[in-house]
Amino acid sequence: MSILNMILAQGEPATQVVQQATDTLQQTVDTAMQVVTDSAAAIAAATAPAVAEVAEPVVKELSVWDLVMAGGWWFMIPLALLAVVSIYIFFERFFAINFANRQDRSFMERIKEYIHRGEVDQALKLCQDTNTPYSRMIEKGVTRIGRPMNDVLVAIENVGNMEIAKLEKGFNWLATTAAGAPMIGFLGTVVGMVNAFFQLASAGNNSNVSILAGGIYQALVTTVAGLIVGIIALFAYNYLTSRVNKVMNKLEGKTMEFMDLLNEPAK
Repeated sequence: MSILNMILAQGEPATQVVQQATDTLQQTVDTAMQVVTDSAAAIAAATAPAVAEVAEPVVKELSVWDLVMAGGWWFMIPLALLAVVSIYIFFERFFAINFANRQDRSFMERIKEYIHRGEVDQALKLCQDTNTPYSRMIEKGVTRIGRPMNDVLVAIENVGNMEIAKLEKGFNWLATTAAGAPMIGFLGTVVGMVNAFFQLASAGNNSNVSILAGGIYQALVTTVAGLIVGIIALFAYNYLTSRVNKVMNKLEGKTMEFMDLLNEPAK
């Protein structure tokens, strides 16, 4: 007799046992499927934000105003004042030097004619009407006609030195800004670094790299600002100095031309 026949021969109790076993197996399968489904849904929910973040990275933009605010008013305001004053001095001296550099090509010819004819008053009037650095030098020389040549030359050179000093007005400010602005920026960076490490130490166990990184980038803003102001002032100073040197060379040429003019009647 087969096993199936034996089970059937045993009657109703055996049938109930088989039915119970089948039901238990079905419940087990359903429970396992539910667990798998729930696990898959949880994994998908957990990985979805990470996938979205990788697919669409968030880029934070930093404006110039944000950088200025991050630098701190204690250091950014002095640097801004230095920049404004330096730019004003540059343009004011630029136009003043250009005005001093203009020439009247007929000026020395007319001075020569007046002196040869003995019209010293007319020569003085021409110098006063011209109103340039070299005309004021020649005016001083004309007033010294009749004195030893060395005295005339010294008088003209003294006026020339004073004219050059007038043209260089404000140059000390540019030189100081070129050297001092980067130092102010560096001081702001050092103070910011000290504050960043203090915040990192105060955070204790909650400290992370973002605290230090945020403090460092804020601290470096003052160095950037100081370097920008210093570079502007340095280039402005060197450019204006070169322009003044050209004016000085022209003044020396006018001086020698006038001294040669005084020597001509003696020939």
